[in-house]
Amino acid sequence: QEQLVESGGGSVRAGGSLRLSCAASGYIDCTYDMNWFRQAPGKEREFVSGTDRDGRTSYADFGKGRFTTSQDNAKHTLYLHMDSLRPEDTAMYYCNTESEQWWCRNEGQGTQVTVSS
Repeated sequence: QEQLVESGGGSVRAGGSLRLSCAASGYIDCTYDMNWFRQAPGKEREFVSGTDRDGRTSYADFGKGRFTTSQDNAKHTLYLHMDSLRPEDTAMYYCNTESEQWWCRNEGQGTQVTVSS
């Protein structure tokens, strides 16, 4: 069964860094894009970054210059490196997979990021 597990969240001071991980398992005969989203209390979910199946990445404007993604294909893991964190980055961060193959679409449970001023 396909599964996504996020980790790496935590509490940091403004200006600090975190690296979030999204580990995929059970994806058999799947091709997919992977994305990071976030949702703060009382706010809409928003796109953070996307990595397509060819490795091309895109970032939301608020993350450009601060957030980068990387992959470890051997571990089937996508990372989100976040630098210069701001209090407004506080949110639950989720990763998901998007695919034309319905059984390859999935979303993790999320990892909490809290940034204090």
